[in-house]
Amino acid sequence: MLDYIISQTEEYIASMPKDVRKSFGQFFTPKAAATFMAEMFDIPNKKIIKILDPGAGSGILSSALIEWINKYHRNVKEIKLTCYENCCVITPLLLKNLEFLEKASKIKLTTELITDDYLLSQADDFCGKFTGTENHRKYDIIIGNPPYYKLGKDSVEAKAMPGVCYGAPNIYFLFASMSLFNLVNDGEMVYIIPRSWTSGAYFSRFRDYFLTHGKITDIHIFTSRKDLFNGDSVLQETMIIKVKKTEKTPDLIKITASVGSREFNNITEVSVPYDTVVAGDERYVYLVTSQEDVDVLQNVNKFNKPMTSIGLKMKTGLTVDFRNKELLRNSNEENTVPLFYSQHIKDGRVVFPIGKENEYITDDLPGMIQNNRNYLFVKRFTSKEEHRRLQSAIYIAKNYPEYNMISTQNKINFIDTVDNSEMTEELVYGLYAVINSTLYDKYYRILNGSTQVNATEMNTIPFPARNDLEYMGRQLMDSGDYTTMCCDRILSEVLYE
Repeated sequence: MLDYIISQTEEYIASMPKDVRKSFGQFFTPKAAATFMAEMFDIPNKKIIKILDPGAGSGILSSALIEWINKYHRNVKEIKLTCYENCCVITPLLLKNLEFLEKASKIKLTTELITDDYLLSQADDFCGKFTGTENHRKYDIIIGNPPYYKLGKDSVEAKAMPGVCYGAPNIYFLFASMSLFNLVNDGEMVYIIPRSWTSGAYFSRFRDYFLTHGKITDIHIFTSRKDLFNGDSVLQETMIIKVKKTEKTPDLIKITASVGSREFNNITEVSVPYDTVVAGDERYVYLVTSQEDVDVLQNVNKFNKPMTSIGLKMKTGLTVDFRNKELLRNSNEENTVPLFYSQHIKDGRVVFPIGKENEYITDDLPGMIQNNRNYLFVKRFTSKEEHRRLQSAIYIAKNYPEYNMISTQNKINFIDTVDNSEMTEELVYGLYAVINSTLYDKYYRILNGSTQVNATEMNTIPFPARNDLEYMGRQLMDSGDYTTMCCDRILSEVLYE
């Protein structure tokens, strides 16, 4: 069954330009991934099973699931499959494929295609606005590869589901929210989605809803964005999740990872305590792939409190240089201040000037300048190939006594005190010891799969107490060694005391 649906889909892909498919958010699931997803389900011990495939496309996921049940779950006597698809370009193919599945299935199969908008047609029910008899359906199993594209914050979809939206949402997590809503109690859903939802304030409302009403039981991670949707220019890091609609928290989450293969034949597996993976007030989801990753999380979590609780906060640099070109200068002139870029961060120290273009900015706009005081600078962006995600540098104000004010370009972050109290040199050096350590670099990579260091996320990460930071700072200053090896040693003294 699946081979037939795949062949029909490949013919459709060959006839439809990639940019057209991308405009619909269409990225078709490869055969191996569809089979893997189908086999993740614990098929309920029922005579009749109701299945939903929202955003069904050509029916690849449905066919993989029907084939899996036909082969290994013959106790099921009837399958009722509902597919949502409102893209008129592909619905003729989907109808044809559903007719084929009904004929090919050895288990009685009835299919239904709904061409209404999956989200908008149920939005009132989702928001609790429906006042008559409930008209939304419930399903035992939901399998999905939702469309991926951003919506405007004032889009009808965003307004229809305000409880899970913050700003301009991506449609994929609205699909995931609605699917969880559509499950029966103890029902299961398996979804391919980007991993971007696992952290950050942008997805906080979605995580709150999703992880309150459902519990993750399985996660599959792809080690490369090229592993799954090969040739489709998918820039998002993707993952597969299995979620059960229950308020009971499982003890463990099974996390698997496929290493450099689209065929799922090189898989690692680890079982991790649930509260290690889903942790903190923000309910971040930490994507671990080994026992070493588990150890990293548990060691950092020993510190328990974030930076903000000890009076420190990471902020994003103040100046967007390309939007303020008229204020930039190549040399130190009257009424200019230094403008620090990520290029000034070199081996843990700030080096200025370096002969870079536009290293100075006029002090005309107060919102773009800050007091010349001690900071820790942290690069916001690194490349995938770089050894470290967290790259920082110690900035000491007394090294630039000729300036009362400075500016920071918005491709760096800086750590300052919350109340503008003194940022001692010991404190800056201590922060450097932590952020330049192997432990914290690994921690951040587990938290965030992107190459961006997000200030909001960093402010939620557990940090040593302030007196411990100052102690580490003194140790680092005395050593004169700013290498990661030295930072690891100093941090371990506090971690394992």
